[in-house]
Amino acid sequence: MDAIILQILNGLDKGSAYALIALGLTLIFGTLGVVNFAHGALFMIGAFCAVTFSKMLSFSHTIIDETQKDFLGNPLKVEVPYIHDIFGVATGDAIIDWAVPLSILFTIPVMIAIGFIMERGLIKHFYKRPHADQILVTFGLAIVLQEVIKYFYGANPIPTPAPAVFAGSFDFGAMMGFDANTIIYPYWRLVYFAFSAVIIGAVFAFLQFTTFGMVVRAGMADRETVGLLGINIDKRFTIMFGIAAAVAGLAGVMYAPINSPNYHMGMDFLVLSFVVVVVGGMGSLPGAVLAGFLLGILESFASMAAVLEFIPGINQIIIYLVAIIILLTRPRGLMGRKGVMEE
Repeated sequence: MDAIILQILNGLDKGSAYALIALGLTLIFGTLGVVNFAHGALFMIGAFCAVTFSKMLSFSHTIIDETQKDFLGNPLKVEVPYIHDIFGVATGDAIIDWAVPLSILFTIPVMIAIGFIMERGLIKHFYKRPHADQILVTFGLAIVLQEVIKYFYGANPIPTPAPAVFAGSFDFGAMMGFDANTIIYPYWRLVYFAFSAVIIGAVFAFLQFTTFGMVVRAGMADRETVGLLGINIDKRFTIMFGIAAAVAGLAGVMYAPINSPNYHMGMDFLVLSFVVVVVGGMGSLPGAVLAGFLLGILESFASMAAVLEFIPGINQIIIYLVAIIILLTRPRGLMGRKGVMEE
């Protein structure tokens, strides 16, 4: 039982990342009809926004500290972060410690701006082009963005720690009546799952209960009719592209302490996220979220030692096997609209 609970927790952790990225992909496909292979790069850029913000908070200047001496008795030169000068030492250290959560405030406008630039500068020219053209151009854009990150940040992963208060692990075993230390799970991974749930809930609430969201949903169902009503649906879809970029960026920000940001992390998640979208149903937002969590849990159970001993390497291919089965039996996906991907 303890092994099962632990694998469910691992699956929810993986599924949170899959669901957030797939949600953004589905928003773009559902509104603009664009297969955006650059979406994984947006996830990567979000993670590096956290890196950038952390570095910005650590900018420092050199002062002579009379209270510290070298072995000759001379005052030492020490680096003092500018944020200490602004907020004081205690508050400044707390802000630096909470750099990753605080970087959300920095990431949202950056990602929305990047989304607008991508959509207006490139992707709008491919709306009426075949999906193959869209895949080629967005995949090429992803490679360019990846190489830009590699040029400025290097090829090595950059550790980006979570706040110290979340450095430990939570003892689920003791809470559920098992022996202590039987089921322990890192606090930050639990935070990531909760954060993902909040973002997913916020996106659905925005689309369901706001006038803007209702118009967008109507445009997804019948774009031409909404346009005939005098509504500038293209402008609203551009805003949705920016929102989708922000969702991917936020997923990357909060994932930075789990997996140190590197220039190829976007590609690592991209293919899996597209599989999630296909399994859930192209254009189905609930399907993308459901498939993300289901496949995350399935992949986690496939990684158990007992399963790998029976079927070596199954954890590497289980998601793709599920996708093949779904495509053969239900081409539109678990919750896809009838007729989508079934021609």
